[in-house]
Amino acid sequence: MTLPADQSRGSVLVFGGRGVVGCAALQLFETLPQWRVTGLARRPPGFETQAEWLSIDLTDSADCTRRLAPRVGDVTHIVYCALYEERDLVGGWTERRQIDLNLAMLKNAIAPFMTAASALRHVTLLQGTKAYGVHHGPYKMPAKESDPRFIASNFYYEQEDFLREVLTEGRGYTVLRPQIVCGFAIGNPMNAVTAIGTYAAICQELGQPFRFPGGAACFQEAVDSRLLARAILWAGQTPSCLGEIFNIANGDCFSWPTIWPGFAERFGLSVGQSHPFSLAATMADKGPIWDRIVKSHDLMPLAYDDIVHSWDFMDYLLRQGSTVPRHSLVSTIKARQHGFHDCVDTEAMFDEILGQLQDARVLPRRRGLSAGI
Repeated sequence: MTLPADQSRGSVLVFGGRGVVGCAALQLFETLPQWRVTGLARRPPGFETQAEWLSIDLTDSADCTRRLAPRVGDVTHIVYCALYEERDLVGGWTERRQIDLNLAMLKNAIAPFMTAASALRHVTLLQGTKAYGVHHGPYKMPAKESDPRFIASNFYYEQEDFLREVLTEGRGYTVLRPQIVCGFAIGNPMNAVTAIGTYAAICQELGQPFRFPGGAACFQEAVDSRLLARAILWAGQTPSCLGEIFNIANGDCFSWPTIWPGFAERFGLSVGQSHPFSLAATMADKGPIWDRIVKSHDLMPLAYDDIVHSWDFMDYLLRQGSTVPRHSLVSTIKARQHGFHDCVDTEAMFDEILGQLQDARVLPRRRGLSAGI
């Protein structure tokens, strides 16, 4: 199966357009004048965009069919970033409900385009390192796309198998597996940058040092959502990507304790002594503190539960808990061999996104250096 030769133009539909990946994808495609761009989510975008917008609940198959049917003959590319997470985000990764609902959402999204009249040529599907079983413990590193699947059930596998079955007759898909996606987005359950900034803002308000709360030093990788958006564009335009899986990362690795002082500097805080503790437990009662910060700094009126959906996710990333693997590294050789060579300095990325969140009045700016130890 091959893609049409001209992939430089088309009509792209981004499912999950409000999220950190979807937002970056929309912003990139909007810069390309030969593309028609449509975002889709349950709620309005909440940010400035030139894209058309569809507000659809992907759990409602009838509504999906009715609302998407008018676009069947137009949409050439689908970027599927939609995701359902349980409130207990980390614990929910192994729940059957989470797996079944994510598969049902993808089926509802794709079903209207499975007709002879459909213009659809390519679907980009987002996965991650849970495809290697990272959430069950240490795995073989660096993980490669050719590694066998982990034995536990995972909605990634079921979504991928579904696309392989239904995308035939000139239609194809590409799977991208990023690590720790970071970008400017609000209300995303797995956006580490916003959580780090919120923890720093609360330390700032309370006159506390910005203690590193994580476990032992380890090496991890992250990916700038804008780099990931460029990988999405590349995957949809490159015939050799059809039916393939690619790990996507910034190209370097980092260790939280090493870059932590840079976060402290951004908010004018001292680092203090590292002190492993659970952010999920410690930050649970800090809603009133956050409300005070919003008022005193004239920030966007975001509720505490909206600014950070899951402190458990931060405990996971910072390596709290005995079952969490320390290092987490993937090989990106395959993507480079297929022609994607983009890279980003991860430490600079973190600082830039924190600055963007401050400029947008989502997080407070730096104050004088805290004297706490």
